Formats: sequence, structure tokens, C-alpha cells
Amino acid sequence: MTALTSPSRTPARSSPAGPPPSGTRSRRGATRRRWFVAVVFALPALLLLGVLVVYPMLFSVGRSFFDATGTRFVGGDNYTEMFRDPATLKAIRNSTIWVVVAPTLLTGLGLILAVLTEKVRWATAFKLLLFLPMAVSFLAAGIIFRLAYEEDPDRGVLNAVAVGVHGTFQDTSSYPTARARDGQGLTKTGDGSFRTTDAARPGHTVNLPLVGVRPDELPAGAVPARGAAGAEPGPDELRGVVYLDFTPGGGGKQGTVDVKESGLPEMAVEAVRDGKVAARATTGADGSFRFAGLAAGSYELRLPAENFAPPYEGVSWLGPALVTPAVIGAYLWIWTGFAMVLIGAGLSALPRETLEAARMDGANEWQIFRRITVPLLAPVLTVVFVTLVINVMKVFDLVYIIAPGPVQEEATVLATQMWLVSFGGGQDQGLGSALGVLLLVLVVPAMLFNVRRFRRSQS
Repeated sequence: MTALTSPSRTPARSSPAGPPPSGTRSRRGATRRRWFVAVVFALPALLLLGVLVVYPMLFSVGRSFFDATGTRFVGGDNYTEMFRDPATLKAIRNSTIWVVVAPTLLTGLGLILAVLTEKVRWATAFKLLLFLPMAVSFLAAGIIFRLAYEEDPDRGVLNAVAVGVHGTFQDTSSYPTARARDGQGLTKTGDGSFRTTDAARPGHTVNLPLVGVRPDELPAGAVPARGAAGAEPGPDELRGVVYLDFTPGGGGKQGTVDVKESGLPEMAVEAVRDGKVAARATTGADGSFRFAGLAAGSYELRLPAENFAPPYEGVSWLGPALVTPAVIGAYLWIWTGFAMVLIGAGLSALPRETLEAARMDGANEWQIFRRITVPLLAPVLTVVFVTLVINVMKVFDLVYIIAPGPVQEEATVLATQMWLVSFGGGQDQGLGSALGVLLLVLVVPAMLFNVRRFRRSQS
């Protein structure tokens, strides 16, 4: 019987480790060279970033735990004080208004203008015109709007327009500075009107002297009141004259209508009996007035307060109530072009076949805008909105320049409050650093969101 023998198995020998192929070495060398070149080119930028951004940020975080002088560690006291300070709470409130209002309005305006510019022939010129404010510095824009918001209509263009429109629909008083001549039968009441101290009866003439009006400020067409003073009334008439009891050049007698004394035209006069207005008249060019058909009895003559109302001076744009909306308006003027251009770029990339298909299916322009254009533009709108949120959190120049000193606190935001606390008189850099850290904490999430969305869109 032949024995079966298995073939002998010799163990495999491991090959000695040799040098890597030349191709691998060359690739590693090329990679090292690329890294070296990248570091050399990036190093200046990294150094600047470290010196101008990273170091100040870390220093501010550390400084926020020390007192105003920077010598005593106070822990979280600055952060506690920050949320107890009324001025800081007002800055947080105003910053919240900015974040909610400004980016929303800008994104909406940019979307509307971007869509509309596609329909106009001179779209490029229109976009250029709206984008031009971006070339203006915030300092220059602040000075422009500070002048535009001036309350004096002779200087502020907005109030000049407001006064002009108001004067178109409502007449203004011609005698805001007029007042009664003391001891001559007229007294001022609490509502700003003037009334006679003695009762008047039909069949008599009553002279009502006023002063306080410069002769060169009289309405056009005013004539001397001498002729009106001598008119004889009928038995059921009550006549009189309202005149300026002042003789140019001196002379004349108080309470008497002299030759050179002018009547006051367009003055409302009322005859009042038992607390009710029985008749009303308006003076003529010579200041004369006449009530006819009066019943017998005693009447009180009254010059209503509307004759002496101060002139309309416009809107107090930079007052405590409107200063924040006014500054936001200036910001909108600057950044609307930015939002329009970015959204317009996204709009130009939309698939036109989708829009045409919707039109062929019978959709109108509003339905296309609401159901197709806006949803497709949602990524662009989000990027624009978040970018503007980051920007408005750091707004400083416009608030500091436009808001006058007395209402600076009413318009303050976190950036201006940080500067005011640290350098603008507070000299408390511990609290100012805490405000800077708060601003950083609020801005960083929005920045990270924007970066993530940008990377996602790139991928």
C-alpha cells in the first residue's frame, strides 16, 4: 500500500522593507512644497488677523472680569451691572428694534425692486442709481440725513416738504405773535382766545386793539383801519374793527384808531351769548367786521384761538419718539441697493422655463411671484437677511452722528453704548468690555449660520 504523502509547505518569506517608489516620494515633496507656499502667503494675513481680531477679542473677554481701572478682579459683576443699567437695557431694546425692522424692510424692498427692475427698460441705470449710496461713507450719509431731518423748515428738506403739504390743505394763522393791548377791553382766556371785558350791544361799534405784530409781517392787502372805525351800525347790527394799535414812527393814542394804524384782515370774530356762538364774521382788508340781524341783548365778542395758533413747524424727526425710526430710514437709504443687487443676481439665475410653464398654465404674475419666485429665491433671501442682521448689530456711525446729544440715549444701540461707557465719558472699560462680549455673543451665531449656508450652497 502506497503511503500518501502531502506536499511540503514552505512558509512564505516576507520581502524586506524597501524605500518607497520614486513616484510616491515626488508626490509627498510636492505636497510639502504646496503647504509651505500656502503658509508663506497666508502668514501675513494670519498675523494681521491675530493682532487685529483674535488678540483684541481675547483681551476684551479677560478685561470684562476686572473693574473700571483694570486692577481689581470683579468676576461677573460687570455682566450683572450691564443688565441692571437702564441705558444698557434701552440699548438692547433699540438693537432688537434694529434687528427686527431694518433687515426685514431691506430684504422686502430689495426683492420688490429686483423684480420690478426686470420690467423696466433702463434696468442697469436704475440699479446703479439705487446702488450709489453704498459708495457714500456712513459719516457723510449721517451728516446728509442730520441736515435733512432738521426741524427748522428753512434748513431741513423733509420738514420743508411737510410744511408745504400742510399749508396746502390747512390754512395757517397770520397772527401767531399778536396779543391784546393791556387795559383796552380785551383779556386772554385759558384756551388762547381773547374776549371783551365789557358787553356789546347791537347798534354799537367796538374797537379791538392788538399789538405784537410787526408792520412788515402784516398780510398782503392790509389797509388803514381809520375808515372802518367811523361806520354807523344799524339797530340790529354790531360793528367793529380789529386793528394794530401801533403807529409807525411813534405817536398816536392807545386804544384809539389813529390815521396810520392798519387793520388786521382775515381775523375771525365771534359774537357769543349765553356761552353759545350767535354769529361769526371775518375781518376785511381794513380790519372791519359786521354782525347783522342780532337779537336785542348783550353779547361778548371773542377772537378765537385759531387766529393766534403758532405756525406749523413740521415733524420733530430727531425727537425722542422718532429718532430711532429716523436713523433706520437713513440706513435703508444706504443698503437698499445692496439688497436689490444681490437678490437681482439670484433672480437672474432662476430657471425661466419654470416661470414660462406657470404662465402657460394660466398663473398670473402675483401667483408666479408668491408661489414660484419667492420659494426659489429663499436661499438668497436668507443670506441677504442674515448678512443684514450681522451688519445692523454693529451699526454705530449713523446713530452717533444723526442723533443729537439730548436724545443720544434714546437712540443708543449696543455699539454706541459700548463706546460711550468705555470712552465717551463713562471711562469704565470693564463694563464696556462686557458689552463688547455681549455683542460678540449675539453676532457669532448669525455669522456661523451664514458660513454654513454658504458652504452648503457651494457644495
